[in-house]
Amino acid sequence: MDLHKNLKWRYTVKKYSDKKVEQYKVDKIIEAINLSATSTGLQPFRVYVIENKEVQKVLREGSFNSQIEEASHLLVFASFENITQEHIDDYMNLIAKERNMSVSELTDFQKALEFYFLQKHTPEENAIWAAKQSYIGLGTALIAAAELQVDSTPMEGFDPVKFDEVLKLKEKGLKSVVLLALGYRDAPNDWNVNLKKVRLPKEEFVVELK
Repeated sequence: MDLHKNLKWRYTVKKYSDKKVEQYKVDKIIEAINLSATSTGLQPFRVYVIENKEVQKVLREGSFNSQIEEASHLLVFASFENITQEHIDDYMNLIAKERNMSVSELTDFQKALEFYFLQKHTPEENAIWAAKQSYIGLGTALIAAAELQVDSTPMEGFDPVKFDEVLKLKEKGLKSVVLLALGYRDAPNDWNVNLKKVRLPKEEFVVELK
């Protein structure tokens, strides 16, 4: 399968070239993230696409990840700080619109979400849940990038306070969770490019119950 071939091709790029990623490829990666699975379909995160070098330079300050600044595009996954009634209401309205139905037909689903997020769980627990959904989107982005032969680097080693401040995330009820650099590898200067991919053998990694 091409998917497996492309996943074997991808690696965590340590050094990027100056070549820009074509806009149509960026668009396809973003579309894939938008189509990604999330629990209940609520999509409790947003994706910021940054290609402004000055902004990337500022965001890189204080981080050991040079890819933040070097990459053609930097994706910032920012998750909800809490799940609110407004989030749920907006989601119900979107479902009703897209499926050509009335909101009243979604009453049971809406009540289930309200119980789960507004009564059963605290804002802190909701924030943790939302952050986990961001990582599902990150995984989808990694696969989509590999399919398009776009190099990538997932990153956690950054200053979230700086990111939240520069991107004004707090005002939007968001917080930065994880990053994905996109670009093209600078193979001659990347020490990681020719190292063999190391993964557990299938028989050790997978437990099959038949």
